[in-house]
Amino acid sequence: MREQARVFILRWLLNTFGIWFAIRLFGTGYDSSLLTIGLGGFLLAGFIFSVVNSIFRPIAIILSLPAILITLGLFTLVVNGSMMWLSLALAPGIKMTFPFAIITGIILSLLNYIVSSLFELQAKPIHKEEE
Repeated sequence: MREQARVFILRWLLNTFGIWFAIRLFGTGYDSSLLTIGLGGFLLAGFIFSVVNSIFRPIAIILSLPAILITLGLFTLVVNGSMMWLSLALAPGIKMTFPFAIITGIILSLLNYIVSSLFELQAKPIHKEEE
């Protein structure tokens, strides 16, 4: 349980960084009149994305399985973009267009893949073969 919480917190922080990076890179902006934007606003957006990604993404993948199979997996980019767009729509003060949400989804998918790979490698014991 402690390991799962650590992975979730690490993904939350990486998602927060990824959202901040995408907003700065694409310049799609945020509403500076809201006081929640800043570190707290991006932390909230990262948390919302982490929760949406862990709860709704598997459901969306199952429901869109025919489209994913027909497009040979490319439709997963649309699913990732939809999860990002939904998360940012729920986050106060942060806005992003759907095409940029797809690109941001790709960036965050790569970050989450790296985290999963690192924790998988860390969990595997290394065995040396004896000659």
